[in-house]
Amino acid sequence: MFDIDPNSQSNLGLVATTHVHLELAVDFAARKVSGIATLDLQVLAQTQEVVLDTAHLEIRAASLVGADGVPNSLPIDTSLVHDIYGTALRLALPAPVSQGDRLRIAIEYATTDRGGAIQFLTPEQTLGKAHPYLFTQCEEIHARSLFPCQDSPSVKIAYTADIRVPKPLTALMSAIATGGRDDGDSTVFSFQQATTIPSYLVALVVGNLAMAKVSDRCAVWSEPENIDACAWEFAEMETILQTAEELITPYLWGRYDLLVLPPSFPFGGMENPCLTFVTPTLLAGDRSLTDVIAHEIAHSWSGNLVTAKNWEHFWLNEGWTTYFERKIVACLSGEDARQLSCVIGEADLLESINFYGKDSPLTALVPKLDGVDPDDAYSTVPYDKGAHLLYYLEQHLGGVDVFEPYMRSYVNTFQGKSIGTHDWKSHLFAYFAEHDPSKLELLNQVDWDKWLFAPGMPPISNKYDERPQQICLDLAERWLSAADDSDFGQFSLEDFDGLSTMQKTIFLTRLAERSPLHDAKLKALDSVYQLTGHRNCE
Repeated sequence: MFDIDPNSQSNLGLVATTHVHLELAVDFAARKVSGIATLDLQVLAQTQEVVLDTAHLEIRAASLVGADGVPNSLPIDTSLVHDIYGTALRLALPAPVSQGDRLRIAIEYATTDRGGAIQFLTPEQTLGKAHPYLFTQCEEIHARSLFPCQDSPSVKIAYTADIRVPKPLTALMSAIATGGRDDGDSTVFSFQQATTIPSYLVALVVGNLAMAKVSDRCAVWSEPENIDACAWEFAEMETILQTAEELITPYLWGRYDLLVLPPSFPFGGMENPCLTFVTPTLLAGDRSLTDVIAHEIAHSWSGNLVTAKNWEHFWLNEGWTTYFERKIVACLSGEDARQLSCVIGEADLLESINFYGKDSPLTALVPKLDGVDPDDAYSTVPYDKGAHLLYYLEQHLGGVDVFEPYMRSYVNTFQGKSIGTHDWKSHLFAYFAEHDPSKLELLNQVDWDKWLFAPGMPPISNKYDERPQQICLDLAERWLSAADDSDFGQFSLEDFDGLSTMQKTIFLTRLAERSPLHDAKLKALDSVYQLTGHRNCE
């Protein structure tokens, strides 16, 4: 219902899904997934209808499963179609149901090639070139093209699945693997996700996959051709995870595995529970891009455990995760690394706001998304403007010693729930009212309307430590002031190799801001710093 989530057509205020079981078969030849989705629902208020979100699905049958396990056919109504939000699947029940009642509905369906959730890759699009590949990306509102569901982060579900795939391929999901069985020329893989998650975190991958163990609870998966490189690059996963636990709260998901996708994977990373998806461009060969892994690990608390109730409050997922990521990086690499990340984030935020326009409503921390595709609102704003607010509050309220106990209370209070910005703010005030009432005066000084609802840059600029970036800015100025016909002998490889990845990014960004550069200077940059040979995508 639009009053709960403007981007869902489900009757969210009347029923809530608690569990989904997926019994699916993957057909690479037909480029589709088909089978049965069985939904367990709790009735919240009297109704005689269940409305689910779908998009580009072929709905074949639906039934209400009785307590005796016998299915009773339900009429299917797919007449309500929205250009952005897909087709509402309206299922009329044989009799009214009341608050507290429980329902089980089974839906037989198949995906189509118009759906946004599933990407089929030909063998040529993979690293090994021998087998096809499938991966899903359900964030933000694409789960409805993978299975019929209440496709809203306001609803959190547990799920199980049995996935049939052709041999010799392997299936993985955002869940714990519970077994597999041979069935002729197919293998059926089984999964269970007992911790409740929003629909956008249901994920599936099928391909020729190999696994390398990192620790008792961490492993890396990829195509066999680069499994050794992946295992080396991400050998520090367990250390990062332990650091996050010490900083925030214990990790509750059982396993943390990392899947490195084929080169044609078009995203940086996706925080699917138990199985983070990442791009192979993170294989820098020097373990220098661990901040991306820190970000995805941080999502295990913010986003996956504590979830924004709809996409208007997306900053609660990404702003908190970016804030956590930078604190994890500080624990691993020092506070200078955190300050550099904040500086880069602020520059990225300014770039996004200039792209949309400083008066664009989509640059508000809490935008209105009625009639808007959340994909069209996606930018760095919820990440960096959200993290900017949290850093500001940390400093405003007295520093990390004050703020870290609060952030742990925030996670412990809301884990397993979907919340909005009002819930977050109410808890913030309640926490300090109980633990340090003197901070309430400081909280009341904050211009909340400007921070949360005004477009453009934040109302207050944070004072970050500029010393860690000075060395790379000075180096950039030396290059910019060098004559175009110079022999460039004043520069050496050691100047560049001594910088961190973030410092190198700042150095190159400063040069790019002063473009165009003469071709002789660009050739000298490449020659002195051997940039062409670098594998670091940043």
